[in-house]
Amino acid sequence: MSAGVRRIIHVDMDAFYASVEQRDDPSLRGKPVAVGGQPGSRGVVAASSYEARAFGVRSAMPMARALRLCPELVIVRPDFQRYRAASQQILTRARSLRAR
Repeated sequence: MSAGVRRIIHVDMDAFYASVEQRDDPSLRGKPVAVGGQPGSRGVVAASSYEARAFGVRSAMPMARALRLCPELVIVRPDFQRYRAASQQILTRARSLRAR
């Protein structure tokens, strides 16, 4: 990197898990999605898509409450291996940009 040049990369990770799900399953795109546990088993929202956030669905919220706020909510079980792989891709790309 040239002296005096600074690059700042901002990555919004608030909806990361939900975004990976929407990326990998086109049928989820444009729909309110929450990644987390089932409402009947005291599940909570780990992440919510921007479509779900419009209804007030947020991380750490009980899934039962999320469903009351957004009855059309699509609940997806988390797949941490896929999220880890996607995260590594992002970090690799960021490092390559930083090296330029």
